[in-house]
Amino acid sequence: MRKLTAILLVSLLIYATTLGAQTHTENSNKEAAAEEYAKFRFGGYGEMVANFKDYGINRFYGGNDGNPKKNRNTISIPRLVLAFDYKFNPKWILGAEIEFESGGTGTAFELENSENGEYETEVEKGGEVAVEQFHITRLIHRSFNVRAGHIILPVGITNAHHEPINFFGTSRPEGETTILPSTWHENGLELFGSLGKGYARFDYQAMVVAGLNPNGFDRNTWVAGGKQGLFEEDNFTSPAYVVRLDYKGLPGLRVGGSFYYCADAGTNSDKPDSYASSVPVRIFTADAQFRNRYVTARGNVVYGNLGNAAEVSRVNIGQSNKSPYSRLIPVAKNAVSYAAEAGVNISAFFKGDAELPVIYPFARYEYYNPQEKGEKGQTMEKRCQVSMWTAGVNWYALPNLVVKADYATRQIGTSKVLGTGRYNSENEFSIGIAYVGWFIKK
Repeated sequence: MRKLTAILLVSLLIYATTLGAQTHTENSNKEAAAEEYAKFRFGGYGEMVANFKDYGINRFYGGNDGNPKKNRNTISIPRLVLAFDYKFNPKWILGAEIEFESGGTGTAFELENSENGEYETEVEKGGEVAVEQFHITRLIHRSFNVRAGHIILPVGITNAHHEPINFFGTSRPEGETTILPSTWHENGLELFGSLGKGYARFDYQAMVVAGLNPNGFDRNTWVAGGKQGLFEEDNFTSPAYVVRLDYKGLPGLRVGGSFYYCADAGTNSDKPDSYASSVPVRIFTADAQFRNRYVTARGNVVYGNLGNAAEVSRVNIGQSNKSPYSRLIPVAKNAVSYAAEAGVNISAFFKGDAELPVIYPFARYEYYNPQEKGEKGQTMEKRCQVSMWTAGVNWYALPNLVVKADYATRQIGTSKVLGTGRYNSENEFSIGIAYVGWFIKK
């Protein structure tokens, strides 16, 4: 399997270069003319959020009732991203994004194999900086193109459309971002393109990327902590395969789905042979969006399956206290998230010459549980089961600048849409501002 993957990667790169050399100059000129920029562009996106909460900091250690009722407020810059694209020519394009996230801890981790595989921690800087994207794209044909480097995994609607103007509310939808990495980016190779026209148009993405590391799997976030990038090199012993397909044949409608598969994530662990049995990971997602002048509606479902979850739990609880992982168990066999939201553009209902502000009141319901189902002998933690309502408003002061406010309530320990959970509810009011855009285009 590993040799087949290596052969496939090399063959695709050779094929892409050869096919690209045969592309007609006329088609190249047409595609270049259709682009928004001729040679270079620089921009990015960012978010600022203030939260006013009525609950404590940890529902798991808040007593038998869950989180204690306690007034506390937080303010943060969840992320600031700087992005640039550069065209070597109309067919070869460099893209990159650098992310500054939440101020960060500036902590670097090392695995000292010369010291029996012990972890060492060193504080290096006062802010966390991460490469979110860095890739070379070879445009070949509308239906077939190649990208290699550090790329976004389009698993779920939030990862595929993660910029802050693409979701309602001050924070990314909580369900998906609890059980999946967000934003999920890994090193690898991608094939992408558009197939069909008119009512039969589809966009596809197919990837071979570094697989998840099960050392980071835990009780509260399922596999989200398994995204690689803590160390200088990513383990690629068991690569992951990602496929996404989007239908875009009807105006305003997008229907998509994705599949993630890693045959044995255990071989990507920090220390070889940590897991005696294979650790397969399968993630299925489906999502849809409909948008017109008056309304925007979205829905999504994520279902995940982890093989040998009991062994993963046994190994992870025994990791060193110096490790960068939480060691919270049990790690569940199955995790799930589903959500639906709708917003109405109030300004679209008013006629007149004066330009009205674009204001979207919205409501969203989410259910998620990183402990949906365990293997035989595992006891699932009911405090991970969350039913959540969010209502608020997005005011688009500019097409690429949005001011947000919302109120959210979580019912803990219940799968019911309405009603109370077995633990204290968690409620908060939030306000924020976000932007996305290109500052320079040449």
